[in-house]
Amino acid sequence: MMPSTDPFSPGTLATAALLSARVGGLLLVAPIFSGRPVPYMLRAALLVVLTVLLLPLGLAGATAGGAAPSVTPATLMAETLVGFAVGLGAAVLVGAAEVAGDLLSIHMGLSGAMLLDPMTQHSVPILSEFTRFFAVAVFLSLNGHVLMLEALAATVEWAPVGGPVDGAAGAWEMVSLGSRLFVHGLQFAAPVTAAVLVSNVALGILARAVPQMNMLMVAFPVQIGIGLLTLAVALPLIGTTFLLWPDAYEAMVTRILDALIGGR
Repeated sequence: MMPSTDPFSPGTLATAALLSARVGGLLLVAPIFSGRPVPYMLRAALLVVLTVLLLPLGLAGATAGGAAPSVTPATLMAETLVGFAVGLGAAVLVGAAEVAGDLLSIHMGLSGAMLLDPMTQHSVPILSEFTRFFAVAVFLSLNGHVLMLEALAATVEWAPVGGPVDGAAGAWEMVSLGSRLFVHGLQFAAPVTAAVLVSNVALGILARAVPQMNMLMVAFPVQIGIGLLTLAVALPLIGTTFLLWPDAYEAMVTRILDALIGGR
């Protein structure tokens, strides 16, 4: 017997409510969609559209699972966690770029050069803003937004709405992604950091050899110049490493969902 996808079946409203929680979890953290410049009305419209599009899959999974799902605070939170997990893997890419920008700003002496971030409405180092936009551009060029939506649709088939969720195990896996965020950020900033470190050593040797030279006047422009030059040379190489992101994203999401839904 084929699972029912009748929109007028008894569990339709409950399934739609739980699906909207799952979609909302994705929109809370997903790059671009979670940005403050995106109007709330547009986010709400996107939530409704995605919920309607995924509803047939949700109804099929709920019917195949037996009883209709029930809407409770616990099930709504569980579905939000599933959607959050799908978006978190993509957010790590952009977050790592922001961490790299902060590190570069400190090492190059540009941490005082601040810019208003339209996404957060806070002042951030200008290099952090640049690296974040670079990561977003790479994310879009790799069809990251499409991959996220495909992953969300796959979770509806793989983990029918309303099923049990191990929130503690899933939360632990999500927290463990924080270490990956810093590792990727360090990898992003490594070429520039190494070049600036070498220049600092050279300037230190020069200061000992020529003590009459005002190193404060020399060091700042040299650090900034070498840092920007190295960044310009390294960006194409860094961009090629991001080509591996889709596979890494799939692995991250699969690991979190395995922890969340375990034996479903």
